[in-house]
Formats: sequence, C-alpha cells, structure tokens
Amino acid sequence: MPADFFAEARAREELGLAVFLNAGDPPLPVLTDLVALLDASGVDCLELAVPFPDSPTDGPVVRRSAGRGLARGTGLRETLDFVAAVRPGLKRLRIAVLADWSHSLRTAAPADYARAVADSGADALLAHGLPPRLRQAHHEALRAADLPEVTTCYPASSPATVAEAAAHASGYLYLVARYGRSGAGTPDGGHAGLAPFVASLRDLTVSPIAVGFGVSTAEDLLSVARSGADAAIVGSAGVAALERSLEAGSDPVDGYRSFLADLGRPLSTRPKEDTRAHP
Repeated sequence: MPADFFAEARAREELGLAVFLNAGDPPLPVLTDLVALLDASGVDCLELAVPFPDSPTDGPVVRRSAGRGLARGTGLRETLDFVAAVRPGLKRLRIAVLADWSHSLRTAAPADYARAVADSGADALLAHGLPPRLRQAHHEALRAADLPEVTTCYPASSPATVAEAAAHASGYLYLVARYGRSGAGTPDGGHAGLAPFVASLRDLTVSPIAVGFGVSTAEDLLSVARSGADAAIVGSAGVAALERSLEAGSDPVDGYRSFLADLGRPLSTRPKEDTRAHP
C-alpha cells in the first residue's frame, strides 16, 4: 500500500482511465464478460458500485442502473463475491468498490467491512456518505486491513476537507469536477480549467488524482489530460451505452466495446511543444 492504480498509463505519459458501473447491471454473468473486456481494452480501474437507491449525487441514468442492480438482488455480499470470482483472472484492471454507508456498510463495524472488502481481492474502497463521526475509525480500519482508500473532494471544498481527502487518499483521490448530479454536463470552463486546483493537490498528496463528473467524450478526456490529472473517470455515458443495448435487446458487452472505441484512447499527457515561429 498504496496501490498504484494508474502506474502503467503514467509510465507511458498517457491519461489513465477509470469507468464506473453498478454491480448487477448488466446481470453478473454478463458483467463478468464486460470486466474481461475492460481488462483487455487497457482500462486501468473499474469503480464497481454496490447499487443503492436514491443517490443524491447521481442523475437518472445511474439511478436507473442502480435500480436494475437492486431488482436483481445485488448487495454487498453479491458484489464482493463477484470481485473474488473475477479478480484472479485480471491482468491489468484494478477494482475499487464503491459502497454507500447507509445502505451497505452501516450494519457492520469498520474493521469488519474493511476486512470483507480486502478479502474479496478488491484493490480499494470508496465509502459514499460516510458520517463525519466515523471517518477516523474508517481510515484506521482500512489501514489495518491494508486496504487502499479512495477519497473525494470538490474544487470548492473547504481547505480542511481537501486536506483530509489528500491525507487519506492511499488509492487515488477522486476530484469531483462540479457540484450536482452525475451526467449533467461539464464544469464551467471545462475540465482543463481545473489545472490550478490539480496543481495545488500535488502539494498535498503523492497519490494519483482522477477527475470525474461530466466526462463522456474524447474531447472531455483531452480536457482532463490538460488539467494535469492522472486519470479520467467515465460514468454516466458508459452506463447509458449499456442501457441502450439492454433496451434494444443487443449484447451490452458489444455496446460498451463501441463506447470505449469512441473515446479514442490513449491520450498523451505530455504538453505539446509550441512549434509556432517566434520573432
């Protein structure tokens, strides 16, 4: 620990890529094939959410996906069993489990859920909605389980919140590009406008910085690369591609393969030299 989620991409001076999916959407047997596709396609990280209802930070696409996962009976145990089944066969892909505290974690002590996630073979845990009074116990439990932690902050977060997120980001730091719900568009000024804030985070953490929210196209990936972040996180756009395939009765793995191809990776993070003539 810490786990280096985007080491291969960084070594090639390329932007890393994480994608978000809800466990159980598509159904777990199909999701197994989709995870194999992600691994073979050079995706660096899967943020695999234990589905939970009524997320205040997710838009309708991700909420519908969570609803489908919940309708299929997918909870924390099923998600961790899935991770344990697919993890040994992965060559590149890391898996960060996202679990909502109120829906999935609150009935267990931090030491117990940290150990369960670690034992599944997951590479990190992102706890959503963790109450402030439990944060210290949560951090300590993950350290004791040798389980990397994904933390989050916003550009407008208080200095204390930013400092805490940076201090405990042993997996990576998820920089949420804007307030609001997922899938609602890019932040004002584009993701490249986050460059000053990304630079300030570099002074606070040695862990990778991944930018998410509003990242859905090749142009968005380029903008994230220009921000200086290590990786981009793509969520709602990919989930929407799966939803379209499911609604059409076509293969969701093929649908997601086409979505990844349209993203046009890899992208260099090396600044282009200015080749204009100078007087």
